[in-house]
Amino acid sequence: MHLHAHSRARRRLASVAAATGFALLLAGCQTTPGASGSTPVAGGTLTYASGDAEPTCLDPHVGGNYPQALIAGQFLDSLLSRDADGTIIPWLATEWSVSDDNLSWDFTLKDDVTFTDGTPFDAEAVKANVEHLKDPATESSTGYLALGKVESVEVVSDTVARFNLSAPDSALLESLSQPWVAIQSPAGIARGMEENCQAPIGTGPFVVDEWVKQDHVSLVRNEDYNSPPADAKHDGAAYLDAIEWRFLPDSASRYAALQGGQVDVIDNAQPDTIAAAEKTKTIAHLDAPRPGASNRIELNSGTAPFNDVAVREAFLRAVDVNDGIESLFFGSAERSYSPLSSVEATGYSDESLFGTDLDAANALLDSAGWTERDADGYRMKDGERLSLDFPVSTNQSIPAEQSLFEQIQATAKAAGFEVNLSLLDLSSWYGVLAENDYDLVSAPYTKVGPDVLRILYHSDGITPAPSGYFANLSQVSNPELDALLTEASEISDENERAGLYEQAQKIILEGFHILPLYDQQNHFLLGTQVKDARALPTVSTPTFYDAWLSEN
Repeated sequence: MHLHAHSRARRRLASVAAATGFALLLAGCQTTPGASGSTPVAGGTLTYASGDAEPTCLDPHVGGNYPQALIAGQFLDSLLSRDADGTIIPWLATEWSVSDDNLSWDFTLKDDVTFTDGTPFDAEAVKANVEHLKDPATESSTGYLALGKVESVEVVSDTVARFNLSAPDSALLESLSQPWVAIQSPAGIARGMEENCQAPIGTGPFVVDEWVKQDHVSLVRNEDYNSPPADAKHDGAAYLDAIEWRFLPDSASRYAALQGGQVDVIDNAQPDTIAAAEKTKTIAHLDAPRPGASNRIELNSGTAPFNDVAVREAFLRAVDVNDGIESLFFGSAERSYSPLSSVEATGYSDESLFGTDLDAANALLDSAGWTERDADGYRMKDGERLSLDFPVSTNQSIPAEQSLFEQIQATAKAAGFEVNLSLLDLSSWYGVLAENDYDLVSAPYTKVGPDVLRILYHSDGITPAPSGYFANLSQVSNPELDALLTEASEISDENERAGLYEQAQKIILEGFHILPLYDQQNHFLLGTQVKDARALPTVSTPTFYDAWLSEN
């Protein structure tokens, strides 16, 4: 690897050869329709119907939510990616090395890549992107937090970018594989937020051609594309001429459009729809659970009544989750007892903490002083009702999940908890969180790797990012937990990290800060004319670079 001379000795961490493409995870099986013996056909427009909230900005540096990631992966590339086994592999960066003190990383870049506006991809572009992410005016959240330890990027040469860190970051490579830190044209960024939000400029296989708000985004093929990740199935331009990315929030309408052939792919498939689709011969199911955190309910321990651990435990003992998951999800979701997704090898579970026990819940509330009940059966203390505010984002919680929350509401009442569910659009939901006006919240957060625990549960996460969003919504503030998460983020030994993460998860679970539910759900339904589509093993977003449309 060609590197500029440097005073610190360096050790090479990775130089990974291109890997073969891996198969589409289809209905639980490693198969790809049309892949065996089929020759891809170029041409055609793929129509995708999304039930996620329409982004307010197509630049994933701004804010940084999952709807942005879903579409951004079609027109932006990242420095790194992951393969099906979770190994970090090359994308726009071909090699990387770290200094002996773990405070600087050198990334060697592809030397023949150009943004679709003609701007060269080089180390200056990488530097401009990191500065954009870290600039408070960008109002970044996910990307900003992912690169929190990056102090600066130094241009060593056109093809070598050096990341200088404030402290060792064992999750840096994982962070750089995420779409929220994908690389954009510096000239595009320089146009200003408004114009760049409308049509970010990348090196990706497609280009944003048009965005008709509240309807669709039109993407057209980048004819000069030459920078796929190392596990792609082919080189050169995409097979598809174009993608029409529609926004169809109603789940029944999305599925009807798929059945009728008006669209080729839908996301946010409902459990009953998945069950019906799997009985057909014309629809395929792509199950791609997200990495990082499990889908869970956070209990706000920063304010009453959940600043009392006995009340937190009482709530978790009172509610019944398993029956709801079994009846509402038709086998498409499996109960979790961990802060981490089942995708993460370091996940730690403790089922014993979440058994429903109404007698124990009542005893705990009695011991915490909630001994009286009002005429409606709710607990009272010092004239105040034991009332919990639970804002729910209708854009992020599917109807089945909302029904599960209603069942949680009903079972909590038996112990005397009043749970006030508020169904809100995404913008209003973010506003409620910013005002700290919640006691319970289900807040999906996706980050590659177990370092998501530091983002979500280190006390630093109570401080808002420039976007105004703060990730530690359970508002855990525990010096012992902070120390474990900090140490885990700074050491490279995988066994040591795993042990620290297990200790951290025990503190989170045994402190009754969260109610784990299941993996963050990513269910895509595809017409069987769609061949070789897959979910990237980074944050499980779909990629249509290798995809093509068959005529039968």
